[in-house]
Amino acid sequence: MTAAASAPSPAREWPRWGFTHTQFSADHGEPEAVTAIVGALAQQPLVQVQPIMGWGAGNPEPSPGMYDFESLDSRMDFIRRSAGVPVITLCCAPDWMKGGQAGHTDWDEIETAPLPQHFADFAELSAVIARRYPDVRHFMVWNELKGFFDDEAGKWDAEAYTDLYNQVYVALKAVNPDIQVGGPYMGMATARPNAWMHASAVRGDWGALDRRSLDVVEYWLTHNVGADFVVVDGLATTAGGAPDEFAALGKLSAVSRWVRERTSLPLWWAEWYVGPDRPDWSADRRVALRTAALIELAAAGADTVLYWNPAPAGPGCASCLWTDTEEMGGGAPLPYLAVLQEFARSFPRGTPLVAVPEPPGVRILASPERLVAVNTTGEPRMFGQDGREVVLGPYETRWITRTAIT
Repeated sequence: MTAAASAPSPAREWPRWGFTHTQFSADHGEPEAVTAIVGALAQQPLVQVQPIMGWGAGNPEPSPGMYDFESLDSRMDFIRRSAGVPVITLCCAPDWMKGGQAGHTDWDEIETAPLPQHFADFAELSAVIARRYPDVRHFMVWNELKGFFDDEAGKWDAEAYTDLYNQVYVALKAVNPDIQVGGPYMGMATARPNAWMHASAVRGDWGALDRRSLDVVEYWLTHNVGADFVVVDGLATTAGGAPDEFAALGKLSAVSRWVRERTSLPLWWAEWYVGPDRPDWSADRRVALRTAALIELAAAGADTVLYWNPAPAGPGCASCLWTDTEEMGGGAPLPYLAVLQEFARSFPRGTPLVAVPEPPGVRILASPERLVAVNTTGEPRMFGQDGREVVLGPYETRWITRTAIT
């Protein structure tokens, strides 16, 4: 297996849509199953993200200066074979950087942040990884400020995270000035009902954002030494008071607008979650909710949207992208992979959007050439298109070429 690959062509269009590999992905399993999903993914390239430790990757530096990239190489090789555009999340840190024993990996401490005296060591590891994978031009620094919460102060330690980020940024740019670096990868939390004192003025029928999350983004924007994109994530569920799961998606656009008001940097959603799914929901309803989330994010101007891929499961897993490659006959693409790929095909970055009237219960995203419509209700709904009425079944998702009804 070759660790490195040539740098991508500058003419290659940066895609807008993609997903993150998690612990159980598709780089191992039955050869026929792996080949099947590699071929399915290659039909429409997507951004594919892999963390450096955890989520399917082992400890990259178990002892100082002693590297083990076997599992990370495997994931990166899979991304290349499936025509993915590779992105690396620089999380998490080897044990010896966070007070643990060199040569030992305690996975219970995976969310522990490196100690300040080892920030430079983590930055050097980041540079080693950037040199090993020169085809990777986009790096996200850390993940949701894991390990950076100050329990005594009751807030996130934005200062310490930004110190780590700045050292990583400088190290990566020293490897290649064209590398794109982003942060702070902050989880944009909704204020809890029992902790309303943390609620911000950013609110809607979905609840209110926790001001401590906003404080992190604002501090990082002010104090970073440089950045190429800003990264956030968040849950859009009914837990904050939204009347239903589709109304809760308003949080995604509220966060996006808030960020846009503070920076012109490209906006990345590294993770987004909806639901929670209920056992009585149909597969169509689950897909419709996730498709409506993509519409919300695109309409709000997100530049890159990454789906947190759940563990591959059987044909009935409406939130999965493919079936388990460890099973004979696995590696089959599932309906939501087709949705992601169709968004990549029909709404690449820079696609002009046009306003189309949305009747009650219908979400629509349209360009001059293509349109996707989602019925967010359990009853049939209609909308007008090219002088005709289109009827959507309960929770149906429909793609339309705007010169004809398909």
